[in-house]
Amino acid sequence: MDSKTTADVEEPTKDSKKKCSFAKEGSDEESIKAIDDDSSEEDLDKGTNLTAKEDIKECHAEKTLSEEGEAASASHQPALADVKKQNEVGEQNGNHQRLQTTDSPCLSTCTTATNLSSLGDFQSNSTINFQRKLNKEDNIRMAIPEIEPLQKKTEVEIEDEPSEAVSFKKIFKQLLAAVAVSWVSMIIGYSSAYTSPAEHSLENDFGLDKVKMSWISSFMPLGALCGGLFGGTLIEHMGRKWTILLTNVMFLVAWLTIFMAQNYVYLYIGRIITGVSVGITSLTLPVYLAETLQPEVRGSLGLLPTALGNVGILLCYLFGAFYEWKMLALIGAILAVPFLVLIWFIPETPRFLVYRGNEEESRKALQWLRGADTDIEKEFHELKKNQQDADDSNESVMELFNRNNIKLLAIVLGLMFFQQFSGINAVIFYTTRIFKESGSSLNENICTTIVGTVNFISTFIAAVLIDRFGRKVLLYISSVSMLLSLTTLGTYFYLKIETDIDTLQFGWLPLVSFMVYVLGFSLGFGPIPWLMMGEILPARIRGPAASISTSFNWSSTFIITKTFLLIIEAIGLYYTFWMFAVIVLGSLIFSIFCVPETRGKSLADIERQLTGGTRKVSSVANLKPTPSTC
Repeated sequence: MDSKTTADVEEPTKDSKKKCSFAKEGSDEESIKAIDDDSSEEDLDKGTNLTAKEDIKECHAEKTLSEEGEAASASHQPALADVKKQNEVGEQNGNHQRLQTTDSPCLSTCTTATNLSSLGDFQSNSTINFQRKLNKEDNIRMAIPEIEPLQKKTEVEIEDEPSEAVSFKKIFKQLLAAVAVSWVSMIIGYSSAYTSPAEHSLENDFGLDKVKMSWISSFMPLGALCGGLFGGTLIEHMGRKWTILLTNVMFLVAWLTIFMAQNYVYLYIGRIITGVSVGITSLTLPVYLAETLQPEVRGSLGLLPTALGNVGILLCYLFGAFYEWKMLALIGAILAVPFLVLIWFIPETPRFLVYRGNEEESRKALQWLRGADTDIEKEFHELKKNQQDADDSNESVMELFNRNNIKLLAIVLGLMFFQQFSGINAVIFYTTRIFKESGSSLNENICTTIVGTVNFISTFIAAVLIDRFGRKVLLYISSVSMLLSLTTLGTYFYLKIETDIDTLQFGWLPLVSFMVYVLGFSLGFGPIPWLMMGEILPARIRGPAASISTSFNWSSTFIITKTFLLIIEAIGLYYTFWMFAVIVLGSLIFSIFCVPETRGKSLADIERQLTGGTRKVSSVANLKPTPSTC
């Protein structure tokens, strides 16, 4: 035993007479109460009162033992043997040690256990027997009443604050900005669905064969591929807001070109311009929303582009039931007009303004988005710090291909791949034809409108669920729903084409399968890849990485759209649906093992987590027993 431990043992012995004389004046309870009244809070923290209370109990225990005499001692030989054994253990543990003085609110586990176990010398038989049964965990549990008040107080002070419920007043302007830019997404949806209701009238008026018609459908994703390639450069130089305005004007020009078409060349030109606009807008909208919406509502409001895109699809199906290609083109041009007004009511993103060095404008934009009464200093400081870190790093375009960034880009590209190779655009472009070939008992135009309605409603369901259950859960639901519906569709067409089974009684099955398929897609793989593109790509590579992702997405769309009819002719409609089902199964596996969860996290936190930065951990998690000296 070292000198320090010896001193600790001797110190209470020197004062024992004084403490025993104090204890003789009253009972244990009165003595302890007197100490409690005279003690300060600081003494409690350091364990002084605990030691004093123990000394009083020791003195009364000694007095009781001496009065019982030799007869009582003889009747308690087994207990005395246990006391002797307990003394030997106490000597090994440093006898009666004082609790260590520490600034931490937590007590050393080993020290606490030692102090409690060494009191056996002066306890009664029942207490000694009970004490022998206690293990280390029990002793810690006995100490909880001493440390719990301090620990609770510390947790309140240093635990990560839970996010407060966001009032509608605080997010109103964010909602306004999200609706304004998402209006352009409605034009994208309308453009995507255009060929389905207009196909029959276009073939009649222009004498188009299947090859030319397939090009009219395919030129839009092909143009989107080109638009995605230089869209990243546009948003870094023109800004997010003005890039969206440019694409809206291009949509207006494209639809007017189609409206005035004299031959199929006009249709080709109009669809190419439409596609370029779609490609640029597809990468700009997620970036704009990710940089303007706060984490609490980024998931739900971030789905507005998909929701309004589905509104566009539904409008095209509805109007397609009454109008032919020319009037449908005019409606498309009219849809582009409102944004020309809305653009003047929304700001540029604060992050882009900081990037361009306009800190004052950035502060005003952030204040406008968060509300006049909101304190934005912390968020604005973090925004400037992230931009300063990006500027100081002085990274080249090759930074896009470092290990961390290429991994994140691969996740986004994987999501884009499974989104398109699930067959969604082939289904949207050729919905009317598929229903016609299915021999459904319902009119194909009615079926197409029903599918569009389900597509529209499902996105709002996703908007409600995405910040409650997270991105990954919705991706799981989406994959399973599409897998079941595609398998069912393939089986239905196999029975109808390859067997003699009468499928007329199952004429409702294609419609139900399409409804489940579109519902599942719109819950997960429809909106989430675009949402996560804006979330997980680091700010310093977001422009070029988003450009690559968008180009890849529309390249996949072009391949699927262009080859869909060819694949059907080569392997049959049922094998085509089964092929898509196998791909969707791969999307489920990919979502489980590769996709991160981003629900409720700020862009800065997501970037730190996914690029290998230091993650913020609650200080309460670090509250643990102080290092023990025993």
